[in-house]
Amino acid sequence: MSDLIPSLRPGLDVFASPDPERPGVVLRDPMGYSDAIAIVPPPWLPVLRCCNGHTTLLDCQAQLTRLSGEIVSAEAIRSFLDVLAKHGFMATPDFAERKRRVEQAFAAAPVRAPRHAASAYPAEAAELRATLQGYFAGAPGAREASAPALALAAPHVSPAGGAASYVHAYRQWPAALAGRELIILGTSHYGLPNRFGLTRKTFLTPLGSLEVAGDAVDFLLQRAPEACILEDYCHAVEHSIEFQCVFARYALEAAGHGLPPPRIVPILCGPILGDDPAVERFIAALSELAAVRPGQWLWVLGIDLAHIGRRYGDRLAARADSGLMVDVRRRDEERLAAALAGDAAGLRALVRPDDDDLRWCGFAPLYTFLRAQPQARGSLLHYQQWNIDEESVVSFAALRFDSPISRAADADREAMAGS
Repeated sequence: MSDLIPSLRPGLDVFASPDPERPGVVLRDPMGYSDAIAIVPPPWLPVLRCCNGHTTLLDCQAQLTRLSGEIVSAEAIRSFLDVLAKHGFMATPDFAERKRRVEQAFAAAPVRAPRHAASAYPAEAAELRATLQGYFAGAPGAREASAPALALAAPHVSPAGGAASYVHAYRQWPAALAGRELIILGTSHYGLPNRFGLTRKTFLTPLGSLEVAGDAVDFLLQRAPEACILEDYCHAVEHSIEFQCVFARYALEAAGHGLPPPRIVPILCGPILGDDPAVERFIAALSELAAVRPGQWLWVLGIDLAHIGRRYGDRLAARADSGLMVDVRRRDEERLAAALAGDAAGLRALVRPDDDDLRWCGFAPLYTFLRAQPQARGSLLHYQQWNIDEESVVSFAALRFDSPISRAADADREAMAGS
C-alpha cells in the first residue's frame, strides 16, 4: 500500500455496532463482493476518516497520535489498513479485480441463487413452508380475491417484519395466477439511476424455481436498449424481487390447483431522476409488451415506503405509529391516494425523488407501473409501520390494482349476487 491512503469503497453499510461487548462501527458490504464483516473499535475510528484518497499515512499517524495522546506506529496503521483492503473494503486495484471476477461469475451462472435464504427466511423447504403458514394464519383479516387483479404490490421489507402486509397482498393470488405470467418490478437499492436491471436467469427458492420469460426480456432489450442493463449484478444481491418469488411459489402451492409455476420478467428499477428519454422508451416498451399480450400479465411490485429514524440519518428516534410517525402515515396515505387514483404525475410531485425526506424506496417501481398502465386504479389492502430497530421505522403497504373495465365487471357481479 502506498503512503497515500485509498478511499473506503462507496456503497458500504456503515453503522454503530449493536453489540455492547464489541463497541465501534460495523463495516459490511451489501453488494456481496466481500463476505467479511468488520467491527472497527473506537480508538481506530479516526483512521477511517483518513480513508479518503488524499490523506497520507504520515498525516494519519499525526492525527491519530494527537487524538490519542500516544504515539501510534505507522506499521500498526498500515497493518490495520491492509486488513481492510484484504477483505475488500478499500477502493484499490485489487478490489477492482475482485469486483470484476464476482460480477463475471454471476453473469456466467445459469441460475439466480436465493441470496437471502437462511438469513431473511428459512432455507429449508419444510421450515419455510411452516413459517409462511404461520404468517397467513396470523392475519385473519386478509381477504381472498374474488377476481383476478391487474397488479399487486407487497413490501420488500423483512418477511417477519412485514408479514401482515405480505399476507394481505398474497391472499389475492389464488384467483390471480391461473394462466398468467408475472412482471415483477422491484426496487434496485444499489442500481444506477434511470436504468432497469434485467436477467434471463431462473430464480431459485426453497419451494421451487421460477423461470424467466426470455422472449419478454428480449422484447424490452430491443425496444429500449439504452435503458437496460442485462445480467445486472444487482440481481445477485437484491431482495426486493427475491422475496416476491418466495411468496409467489408459496401462494401457488397453497392454491392447490396443480398449476405450473408462472414465468416471470424480473425488473430492478433504479432511482428515476429528472427527465430521461431512455426511461420514457423503457416505460413505452413495457406498455407495449402488456398490450401485445393483453390479459396475460400479472404485475407484481416489491416496494417499501418511508424510512425514518437514526439508522437513516435522522437526529430523532422513531417509534411506529407514534410521535412523528403519525404525520408520516398521513403523508404516506396522501402519496398512496395519488398512486391508487392512477396519478403518476401527482405521485412524483409529492415524492420529489431527487430530494425525498421520507426516503420512499418504492417510488421507482410504482411510478414505472403507473406510467406503463395508466388505466390502473387501486385500493389499499393494508398499511403498516415497523420498527426495524429501536430508533428507526420502515412503512409499507399491500395494494391491489385493477383496470376500470375489470372493476366495473366486479361491481356488476356483486350487484347481481346481491339481487
